[in-house]
Amino acid sequence: MESRKVKMRADNVCLNFGKVQALAEVSFDVYEGEILALIGPNGAGKTSLLNCISGFYHPQLGSICYEEQDISRMPPAKRARLGISRTFQNIELYTGLTALDNLMAARHIYLKYGPVAGGFFFGRARGEEIRNRYVVEQIIDLLEMEEVRYQIVQALPYGLRKRVDLGRALALEPKLLLLDEPMAGMNVEEKEDMARFILDIQEIKHIPIIIVEHDMDVVMDIAHRVVVLDFGRKLAEGPPSAIKHDEQVIKAYLGQQ
Repeated sequence: MESRKVKMRADNVCLNFGKVQALAEVSFDVYEGEILALIGPNGAGKTSLLNCISGFYHPQLGSICYEEQDISRMPPAKRARLGISRTFQNIELYTGLTALDNLMAARHIYLKYGPVAGGFFFGRARGEEIRNRYVVEQIIDLLEMEEVRYQIVQALPYGLRKRVDLGRALALEPKLLLLDEPMAGMNVEEKEDMARFILDIQEIKHIPIIIVEHDMDVVMDIAHRVVVLDFGRKLAEGPPSAIKHDEQVIKAYLGQQ
């Protein structure tokens, strides 16, 4: 894996909230085309680390480089335009809009026409709308959301709302996808579907994926590498088979066997 291109690099990332240290000198690389899992107990700093990568937090020390560019202080909108997209632990959708509208909303960075063209909806505006709708329809097909495309998100079951959240992240055409507990609260069947979609995305789009997930069976099945956090520090890093038998990881997170 180390011979492959490094897509993103976190180097000694430190994040503090007052006197509380959320991340302490965390370093790791993300390689092109891999699925990297972040695991650890509650409060270990996993979501804080994703927030640093996506731009919601800015680390006090250390750096985050994406495609050899330091993005540590870059605002979230600019990172999205570079190709960093994410889902949220607590679903952040436009609940009053349809599934289709939520996905189309994520295409705003690709809309170039002005308010006049948009108001009359002809020529360039109409052409852009068709092109963006085509991308969204491909995502709907990939995530098997054909039957819910016109349904209001608020009325959808939890598992389908999670799927819409993933679809919206894909609508940005990411080059790096961040998934924050995409299977939290799901039943077994919904988890199996989501795991299949994640593997399909990685296989079809060949983009690196960072996933925060508590279900260790899922992590062991789909991740190429695992980074373990504990109290804001990196405890271990390696392939799932090695992490599963790491004594420090078992003691801190997996539990004695």
